[in-house]
Amino acid sequence: MTAELTLGAEEELHLIDLETKRLSAKAPQLLSKLPGDRYGAELQRTTVETNVPVVTNLTDLRREILALRKDLIDVTSGERLAIAAAGTAPRSEFADFELTTTGRYGRMQEQYRMLVDEQLICGLQIHVGVSDRDLAVKIAGRVAPVLPALLALSASSPYWNGQDTGYASIRSIIWQRWPSAGATGPMSSAAEYDRMVQDLIGSGVIADAKMAYFDVRPSSHAPTLELRTCDACPLVDDAVLIAGLFRAAVRAAEQSIEEDRFVETRAAPLHRAAMWQAARAGLTGELLDLEAHPVRLPAPMAIRQLVSRLRPQLEELGDWADVSFLVEQTLARGNSADRQRAAYAERGELDDVVDLVVKETHGPAGGAVATLPVLTGYRFRAGDEAIGPGLHPRPSYVDIAPFFHTLSATESMSRTERRDIWSRTAGLSFVVGDEKRGFDVDLVPRIVTQHEWKQLAKGLTQRARAIECFLEDAYGERRIVTDGILREEDVVDAMGWRAEAALLPPGTVRAPIQGFDLIRNEFGGWRVLEDNVRSPSGAAYAVAVRRLLDEVVPEIPRPGGLLDPATVLPLLRDTLLAHAKGEGTAAVFSGGPESGAWFEHRSLAEGAGLLLVTAGDLAVHGHRVVEKTTGRVIDALYLRLDDELLDVATDDSPDLGVRIMDVAATGDVFLANAPGNGLADDKAMYVAVPDLIEYYLGEKPTLESVPTYRLRDEAERLAVLDRVGELVTKPVDGEGGHGVLIGPSANAASVADRRAAIAQDPDHWVAQEVVTLSLHPTMTEHGLEPRHVDLRAFVYLTGTGPFESRLADFALTRVAPEGSMVVNSSQGGGAKDTWIIGPEG
Repeated sequence: MTAELTLGAEEELHLIDLETKRLSAKAPQLLSKLPGDRYGAELQRTTVETNVPVVTNLTDLRREILALRKDLIDVTSGERLAIAAAGTAPRSEFADFELTTTGRYGRMQEQYRMLVDEQLICGLQIHVGVSDRDLAVKIAGRVAPVLPALLALSASSPYWNGQDTGYASIRSIIWQRWPSAGATGPMSSAAEYDRMVQDLIGSGVIADAKMAYFDVRPSSHAPTLELRTCDACPLVDDAVLIAGLFRAAVRAAEQSIEEDRFVETRAAPLHRAAMWQAARAGLTGELLDLEAHPVRLPAPMAIRQLVSRLRPQLEELGDWADVSFLVEQTLARGNSADRQRAAYAERGELDDVVDLVVKETHGPAGGAVATLPVLTGYRFRAGDEAIGPGLHPRPSYVDIAPFFHTLSATESMSRTERRDIWSRTAGLSFVVGDEKRGFDVDLVPRIVTQHEWKQLAKGLTQRARAIECFLEDAYGERRIVTDGILREEDVVDAMGWRAEAALLPPGTVRAPIQGFDLIRNEFGGWRVLEDNVRSPSGAAYAVAVRRLLDEVVPEIPRPGGLLDPATVLPLLRDTLLAHAKGEGTAAVFSGGPESGAWFEHRSLAEGAGLLLVTAGDLAVHGHRVVEKTTGRVIDALYLRLDDELLDVATDDSPDLGVRIMDVAATGDVFLANAPGNGLADDKAMYVAVPDLIEYYLGEKPTLESVPTYRLRDEAERLAVLDRVGELVTKPVDGEGGHGVLIGPSANAASVADRRAAIAQDPDHWVAQEVVTLSLHPTMTEHGLEPRHVDLRAFVYLTGTGPFESRLADFALTRVAPEGSMVVNSSQGGGAKDTWIIGPEG
């Protein structure tokens, strides 16, 4: 063994004010009370750096890091301060930056300006002893492929400037802005490296050799190789794991040099891409394998591949047992970014994230001992809403998940049979074609926390108001066309356009009931997948599913503040009658028992105190719509038709639909979800909804959409034709999941057919990037298994003003079959109860 392979470390630690949870700039005062050979200043006055003495094994490294933290904690506690080992402090803001007053740092701020001011970041540096600098430089060029994995393990900076950045390690992205950051590429000697650094200094871009902020660099004053890639780690054991892996990688590189083995190096742009990929998703996405021409792997698989590859070196160094144990611990609990996001998800409070990071930094090396139950045998995958790493239920599911996990096979079968009997008795069903099908309900409820529901309420009511404004404008003055936001053909030539909709009186609320399909991204954030404005279905099913659970599994612990989906029934009635004339009679106008959602039509009418009518029940007398048998005037019609209103006819009145439309044109009957609303839920119009929000409301969208391509645009069409196998493609007027092709899951023939269909009629199609739906435990004959889910939520409007829209107190979670991401019931999907948490009391 030529290299010394000793270990050392430097930890940069934020100072946190325990009252405000913000950064504190008291580092100079604290450092005056601490030994200078173990603690030092950094660029910012909110940070203290610890210098771990040289050790020879991981056990001693752990002990020394803990000792240095303890001494610093003892000093800070008297000042009402805490330390936080994380890439960024969750509540840090630009205004928190205060420069440490030295001439060197002052010069840096003068030269780099905002680049310095944003350096509210903390990293972990690991030093491995080598025999000489020539060897260190050679090794540095060979260890690059392992660095993305080490960054992913350390990632602890999802929050910056008070918001979720979408990155697991925003610190590394900020750090890479330095002109001397990144990889050096292969070099043959220390002299070559030193010449390169001197050239950088000579260029005036950096001031001194200390500013050579490369991913890995040889020390200028000691025989060590320094890793500078990683975020600071709250849990000491994560830092120890990274040190063990880096030392083994150094040893492996040294051996390849000793044996004069040729190693094909990874191209610099590919290395940069791999580092960005690790910073973006951490352990929840994909990483590249270790080859020069790598393939993508799920991050845990890539991490285990690295450990396996380095096993000979780990065994040689005596680190195999420690590292193999620690890596499984880290993969089980997730990295710090995962844990921080889980903490935020509970209440939507950044203070909770700060408290977690402080607690872990001040706590034992491996974190607090888990007291949560373990769902042994459950197939955990990233994106599971209820079960986290280590097979522990997430906080909201601590009571629910064990209940279902411990049900015996006999008891599960009994509950399933009771569910099916209840569904048949209640007539819980839907119709596809000529076939009546049972509505499949999973018994494991899904929970949406109070703060999540508040976010959805803000974003969905905003979206619904903008859509309503658009419909009124599109069938009126079309200011949005005049002002150049949309083209005329985007409106009047769209598939959902109906000329008769222009007959309705100005000010008519055209889409008082709007449904939105939502999915959660990999970080738990919500995105709108589709807008449903014609006749969205699901309200009655959500009410029925809650009643089913109350009957079949009444003993599931109910959380406080649980909202009641049945409140939608009076809300529906009030919405329909808000603009109705006359005595206030409203009816659900259904296509009849053959209609796909006949169960819903019947249930809503009965529950909300509405008439249930079909075409044969209606007539037009004296320019009013009446119930034929009683002559009762109907003031509002909730249209739940499978066909267009103008096409409605009976033997007695072959032009019934036309006559009803004439009455609506004078305002003598209110049509809820009127003809022409398909213009807004045409999937091609989905792309424009963010523009509609900004144009009509003067606001920025608060909920993201899924990246979507309109194929009438030639440039986008050509790009999509090249990527049909990578995208989701849909007909613009499709419903119920029909016509959806998920490219990565489709065979070559299906992809070729879809490509031909798009080329032949591009206006008929849209394409979207694949966004993996989140997962939720579902009862099966084999126990709990994860299934993909989405969410349909509903907004009820009486106008377009800020207080004239309301997100109803229910949502329908739809569940995809095994191996699928299509949740629609007509495609074999099911549903589950959605437990929305509101304020208690």
